Amino acid sequence: MKYIFVSLLVIFCACKTTQKSSSTELPAFIKDKIATFIQNPVTDPPRSIFSYSYNGKTVYYLIAPCCDIPSQLFDETGVLICQPDGGITGNGDGKCSDFFQMGTDEKLIWKDSRNTLK
Repeated sequence: MKYIFVSLLVIFCACKTTQKSSSTELPAFIKDKIATFIQNPVTDPPRSIFSYSYNGKTVYYLIAPCCDIPSQLFDETGVLICQPDGGITGNGDGKCSDFFQMGTDEKLIWKDSRNTLK
């Protein structure tokens, strides 16, 4: 039984290492955003970050914590491209109104997994 436990522990640690290496590939500004989100109270719905391919480039979509707050779309270097949704109208700032039609290869990069019920 002791050997099974040790084997499972080794497998678990190996999985954790793999996950850390993928997060190191994230741009520094995304890591900074995640650190800021974690320092702040949990939102409902939880904060999340997705990557997409948009206009031939990788972009990062940061979902706002509420409907009236605009979500943000950043390029690979951390420059704000637009606010595709949210705000009073729900349509963002109008600078990338085709994002939801033209954005492809959606990948969940990070989601705040802290419990919202405290």
